[in-house]
Amino acid sequence: MNINIIAVGKLKEDYLRGAQKEYSKRLSRFCRLKIIEVDEEGSLEKEAAGIRKALPAGAHVIALAIEGKKYDSVGFARCLENLMIGGKSSITFIIGGSDGLDKSILSEADTLLSMSDMTFPHQLARIILLEQIYRAFKIINNETYHK
Repeated sequence: MNINIIAVGKLKEDYLRGAQKEYSKRLSRFCRLKIIEVDEEGSLEKEAAGIRKALPAGAHVIALAIEGKKYDSVGFARCLENLMIGGKSSITFIIGGSDGLDKSILSEADTLLSMSDMTFPHQLARIILLEQIYRAFKIINNETYHK
């Protein structure tokens, strides 16, 4: 399984880079993880162009959007598991910058995912997403994980 995360902007804080590194290491047991950072351009249209260039061909695209579907952790695990069972070997998550994602990216995505009704800084959203992907793989593999 290939998991890609396309994120607008770079992680600026050491503690966030450390968390990303830790979850990347944990996920290496379950998938090939690739994190692609595209530049913040100050224009959603320009960021959308950078995102499109980074999209791997044939991937199931899940864009993070507040209006997307919400899951609990088990539901999210089942969603990923169903994609895998359905033959998807590559899943790409897209995280927008501080201004979100261009409407064209949202309309082109296969799925819209909301992590919460709350708003999170886009850098923290990346860490939360990595943690939930890791938790999902633990659930799929019937392994224990702290609650």
